[in-house]
Amino acid sequence: LMIGREGGNRTYRSIGVPDAHHGLSHHFNDPAKIERLQKIDQHHVEMLGRFLGKLNKTVDGDGTLLDHSMVLYGCSISDSNKHEHFNLPTVLAGHGAGRIQGGRHIRYSKGTPMTNLFLNMLDIVGVKEEKFGDSTGRIEHLTDL
Repeated sequence: LMIGREGGNRTYRSIGVPDAHHGLSHHFNDPAKIERLQKIDQHHVEMLGRFLGKLNKTVDGDGTLLDHSMVLYGCSISDSNKHEHFNLPTVLAGHGAGRIQGGRHIRYSKGTPMTNLFLNMLDIVGVKEEKFGDSTGRIEHLTDL
């Protein structure tokens, strides 16, 4: 499920933002543009919360769909104004059928590629790969229970 394409020019008139999302991401530190961009970000996080809530309320075998899922939410850049690709804001929700311990904030060392997380996620769904994209290894302690 993709909520919005990062290079897209979708507007959000329904929440009072007539500007194109991508254009606002290049805000040049203009407080008015930043405020509208934050409004879009808040809208996206609220949509994520509703989605996760529905997964959590849906019975699936011995748990819920959220218990048996992995939902990755984030972005491929941390500062859209500068096009910075480090310290990516990322949420991994769900328990991966009991393989992921939740309720944690984990900060990894600078330079850790996002594709390291993808290797762990592939492991959880039974796809064993030694490398994925620019990965340098698996994320430690992600699946330690």
